Amino acid sequence: MELIPESGNLDDYLKETEEIDYSHRLIREKAVELKENSRDETEYVKAAFEFVRDNIFHSWDIQSSRVTRKASEVLLYGEGICYAKANLLCALLRHQGVPAGFCYQKLTLGDTPDSGYAIHALNGVYLHSRNKWIRLDARGNKAGVDAQFSMDEEKLAFPVRAHYDEMDYPTIYVSPNKQTMAVLRQYTNCLELCKYHLPSNLDTAL
Repeated sequence: MELIPESGNLDDYLKETEEIDYSHRLIREKAVELKENSRDETEYVKAAFEFVRDNIFHSWDIQSSRVTRKASEVLLYGEGICYAKANLLCALLRHQGVPAGFCYQKLTLGDTPDSGYAIHALNGVYLHSRNKWIRLDARGNKAGVDAQFSMDEEKLAFPVRAHYDEMDYPTIYVSPNKQTMAVLRQYTNCLELCKYHLPSNLDTAL
């Protein structure tokens, strides 16, 4: 699939927002720590991705009711669903001048379509060294989920199953989708949110 940046200006993918609050002390400190242990941009992107994937728990996996949204909240509490974890990875990358945005998939909630559908968030990242965009999914690995850092062949958390009407959205958005952020603002119990309130279609009016 060809990835399509929403904006042709890479600077748009470096902006700080309410959710991508990379001036926050916790984000700054973590970004600097990861950068100090990385020799170049590629190593930094990999380190930031693996930190969010492996050290920030997916709230559903740990059956936590806490809802996080801003990147700094996700880092502070060490948990979040995919929408929130994507905010954190984006913030860590943008802090160090790496253009990053948001990508989405439409997936079944369970194993089959009768379980319903939900929008899943991941990140689009621009690598200057390769002059290309790649997608990374820091959702968090578990049995049956094995997302990895790869600059060539994608290794995402969830391969799309077209026969179940799952789909990849090709756009790399500058900002997180409004619907995904709205549910994180509206609901206070993450378990209820994941069961009943995840958006099932992508509203492209960002």
